[in-house]
Amino acid sequence: QSEMAWHKANALARKALEAVACDDREVPRLRAMCVYALGLRGDEKVLEIGTGSGYGAAVLSRLAAHVHTVERIRELADMARERLQRLHYSNVTVHFADGSRGLPEFAPYDAMISTAAASSLPPPLVAQLAPGGRIVIPIGGFTGQTMSRFTKTGGDLVQENLGLFAFVPLIGEYGQRPASFP
Repeated sequence: QSEMAWHKANALARKALEAVACDDREVPRLRAMCVYALGLRGDEKVLEIGTGSGYGAAVLSRLAAHVHTVERIRELADMARERLQRLHYSNVTVHFADGSRGLPEFAPYDAMISTAAASSLPPPLVAQLAPGGRIVIPIGGFTGQTMSRFTKTGGDLVQENLGLFAFVPLIGEYGQRPASFP
């Protein structure tokens, strides 16, 4: 992956941030790093877990063929859906569901990204990943996590450590247990 791909992801992250009016200055840099780690070529179907404002889906939509993004809070999903439609992000579909379960009805996915930390890689996500697919997800407890990239090669998953971070917990059937965060 070239330095130019990094700069393109970073520029798109900044443009999408302006489009959805997020105010966190660290979001573009972190999003660019995570998106870059996916190694997108432009023809992939991507699953994003944790829609939030729609910012991440907006970034991904410019680097992938189609983005399915899932949000567990209905109000956030509705607001992001309306915002992304209004801004003409036509290759994004927003879903209201438990992201820890993925979206099996649209699988397999070439790439997946989570904006929330899981204590371990949720098995449904692995099952929905296409051969050669990548998952970028923070793994760990509430006080800190390791950003990991998992690549499905044959029947195996290869894990790479991308650094230490702190994310909100992934909540859901295959997410963090309440005892692991305040």
